[in-house]
Amino acid sequence: MDTSKEYVKKLDDEDPLSKYRDEFYIPEDTVYLNGNSLGLLSERAEDSIEKIKEEWKELAIEGWTEGETPWFFMAETLGEMISDMVGAKPKEVVGTGTTTVNIHALVSTFFEPKDGKDKIMADELNFPTDIYALKGLLELKDLDPKKKLKLVPSSDGHLLDEDKIVEMMTDDVALVHLPSVLYRSGQLLDMEYLTEKAHEREIIIGFDCSHSVGVIPHELHEWGVDYAMWCGYKYLNGGPGSTAFLYLNERHFDKEPKLKGWFGYEKEKQFDLALDFVHEKSAGGWQISSPSILGGAPLLGSLKIIKEAGLKEIREKSKDINDYFMGLVEEVLDERSYDVGIISPEKAEERSSHIAIQHEKAEAISSLLREKGFITDFRPPNVIRLAFSPLYNSYYEAWLTVMTIKEIIDNKEHQRYEKQEELVT
Repeated sequence: MDTSKEYVKKLDDEDPLSKYRDEFYIPEDTVYLNGNSLGLLSERAEDSIEKIKEEWKELAIEGWTEGETPWFFMAETLGEMISDMVGAKPKEVVGTGTTTVNIHALVSTFFEPKDGKDKIMADELNFPTDIYALKGLLELKDLDPKKKLKLVPSSDGHLLDEDKIVEMMTDDVALVHLPSVLYRSGQLLDMEYLTEKAHEREIIIGFDCSHSVGVIPHELHEWGVDYAMWCGYKYLNGGPGSTAFLYLNERHFDKEPKLKGWFGYEKEKQFDLALDFVHEKSAGGWQISSPSILGGAPLLGSLKIIKEAGLKEIREKSKDINDYFMGLVEEVLDERSYDVGIISPEKAEERSSHIAIQHEKAEAISSLLREKGFITDFRPPNVIRLAFSPLYNSYYEAWLTVMTIKEIIDNKEHQRYEKQEELVT
């Protein structure tokens, strides 16, 4: 492949999404490759934050009904804005809570253990918060997680075999909870296939889509997915701790939420303040508390950029830039000479928007990259994650990252590096 700087400049010149890069605040002298942990602030998100701030200042409590986006309906507004990105009907999505709270809200409703069908199935590579929540929910049913939580094993510690997942969907499983994307390796699971197989076995299935929404098109309604949730601060660029989302297939609207709260009450009668709970027959019925207006504000702007750019176009660039980066790693950082391996799936259709590489001295290399202005993401014991966010990362940055890793190894900087105590983000 062509590894020249001239070629990569040509790729950037021909990139139709490159115009959006200038809308984002990129830290000075930084190559930011951590959008799968925290997306960057955009000018449009900043504007929407300022708008809500001014409404709070000028309208005070009247902002709930008189804001440009009335605060009382913000959760539903955000759900409608994002619904087409995930292939859902507007009432099937709501912007609410946090990812973990939404796991509790949804799984507590759908996990209905019966004699002989009382297990939850997840996977051993899932992000820990999901596993913590599932264990806690089992304990609330007086069930022992050691016996009732089935974890699909990985043969290599990086990837999951989807046929193995299906094989473990046995008669004793009541609910399957999986990630759409494995947070370490970036493997994208076939949600349509897994949903079909779960339903053939009369098993409820849901997905944590935090590492896919905003960069990969979904068809949650068409696939028949029962429930899903995702955060707002990764590829949606909603800011630290921003409002999360939950999806509920419309066939479940009449189901009674188990974690009840007043914002899940029937919308038109919410201020009747009756003591008998009647939930809204939509995803909005699974809201618990008052929405975080300041936490949702950035999404009002950031989602507009994604919709304008086009999710299909975002996905195509994501696949292209990752293919280019992986090709560079294989060409420039030959594993026989540099001991750099790629653990993400080879096929673009089977991975999300970050690439995971491994090296014996990964922690040192990741720290040295940060010292040189490359914000990457180390995961113990030997993995570096590099996220190329299509709206603001360039092909040149992918090229420069590989060349900088080569320089670090060529100069043996990683061999001399002394570990510094620092927080992992």
